[in-house]
Amino acid sequence: QVQPIESGGGLVEAGGSLRLSCEASVRTFANYGMAWFRQAPGKEREFVAAIRWSTHYADSVKGRFTISRNNDENMIYLQMNSLKPEDTAVYYCAADGYGRVSELQYDYDYWGQGTQVTVSS
Repeated sequence: QVQPIESGGGLVEAGGSLRLSCEASVRTFANYGMAWFRQAPGKEREFVAAIRWSTHYADSVKGRFTISRNNDENMIYLQMNSLKPEDTAVYYCAADGYGRVSELQYDYDYWGQGTQVTVSS
């Protein structure tokens, strides 16, 4: 069983930066595809970024967000720069045991509880 645990959310002004972290305690972490999704109030959860040996981003965050991972520490990160009020959401970390770099929610078996990111205008 994999239980991702997110951290690093908070309140930031538009144009600012935040870095989210996610730890997934599993022995074969390098075999997992990992991703960030987000859900804004009143909206469906949407894909943000994914990583294993390659990365994939939603168009809305390309050039502003960077996903990375440290397999030795079972961690992934989301560096968010040039934040906009529309980035306000609960951000979720997800893990895929098949190692895919996917933007599809149903490809991910394990989900964290989420961390709130609020961007003020």
